[in-house]
Amino acid sequence: MKHAQKRFSPLALATAVTGITAALSAPAVFAEKDFLESIKDTKSSLSLRFRHEEVSQDGVIDAGATTLLTRLNLTTGAYNGFSGFVELDHVGEIQDVDYNNTTPNGRAGAAVIADPDGADLNQAFIQYKTDGAVYKVGRQRILLDNQRFVGGVGWRQNEQTYDAVSATFTPSKELSIFSAYVKNVNRIFGDANPIGDHANETLLLNAAYKTSIGKLTGYAYLIDNENVERFSTSTYGVRFTGKQGMFGYTGEYATQSDYKDSPLDYSASYLNLEGSVKFENITLKLGHELMGSDGANGEFITPLATLHKFQGWADKFLGAGGTGNIAGGIADTYLSVGTKIGGVNASLIYHDFSSDDEAASGNSSDSLGSEIGFVLKGKAGPVGLLLKYANYIADEDTVNLQNNTAINTDTKKIWLQAAIKI
Repeated sequence: MKHAQKRFSPLALATAVTGITAALSAPAVFAEKDFLESIKDTKSSLSLRFRHEEVSQDGVIDAGATTLLTRLNLTTGAYNGFSGFVELDHVGEIQDVDYNNTTPNGRAGAAVIADPDGADLNQAFIQYKTDGAVYKVGRQRILLDNQRFVGGVGWRQNEQTYDAVSATFTPSKELSIFSAYVKNVNRIFGDANPIGDHANETLLLNAAYKTSIGKLTGYAYLIDNENVERFSTSTYGVRFTGKQGMFGYTGEYATQSDYKDSPLDYSASYLNLEGSVKFENITLKLGHELMGSDGANGEFITPLATLHKFQGWADKFLGAGGTGNIAGGIADTYLSVGTKIGGVNASLIYHDFSSDDEAASGNSSDSLGSEIGFVLKGKAGPVGLLLKYANYIADEDTVNLQNNTAINTDTKKIWLQAAIKI
């Protein structure tokens, strides 16, 4: 898991000093308090998340994982605009490890459930807040837009966090600008896995403007991954999302190419179009997402994304090491229906997957498979409850798919979860 002994490089520290210097030169707005009063404002909380996950996948041993995430956090009171935040996590495996948890102590030959056990300094940062700006230095959660490109993978018991210097500016109620320099990505796989911790020299920029018909966002994500060079990418895009009456709409387009020391030489695009309509308490959504490719040269990837939210909950298209795409790219057409019945939120979703470039994928047809899933969410007093299911059915013609034999296998997953915050 992630450990507290990680440190920023001199470059990161220099960036931090620059950010704090800029913050100190900005006009701060805060109530006058002495130090002892600020200490009294310190707050803490404890949360627990119990989960049982079962995976049945053709070609590997069926797996089951029963885990408990215990999270303790502490927020100091603000003093002259400064405050601190610390969050400690512990993931415990309640039963013997009967699954591939992506670490050496996992069960060989079993299906993957990426919830390794261990203790973790999940977040630890100093914050400085002024009128219209928030600065953070340290280990922090970064969630941008719908987390399609940068997220925290909060679905997994071990969250993804970032060792970074970040700043959020809100010069008006319509405009918001976020920027961050990321030195290290603490991934969900834990330190016992070679891909669990990635050194970076990454710059994230995201600006959003609210209009009368929706929110327009532009972004630039310049990822320089020092551990896995093919993850180094430059991505530029624009996103628009809004709602008018009973109708909702989203449109997004981005381009991506290799960056810095990437061994690849490619240019690929991303497209997402989604529409929704709400009747009484029923919401219907129809969408199409394209993760493009540049033939055999490379494909559009999202190594910092919360991948579980996209392309089906069975997670069949995570790509090698968590790239978020496979050779030849992926087109995902999806339809969902959601409603609320007696205090229980219920959703049903269907995905149809195909290759963007059949020749580059090495597949004998452009069809990859389909998935159907449902989720039920409710509460019993203070306890949040969840039941979730996904059933991926591989297309019979995917047997020749290059380097992605796992996609050729039918897979069923089910989750039972209970969570409480104290």
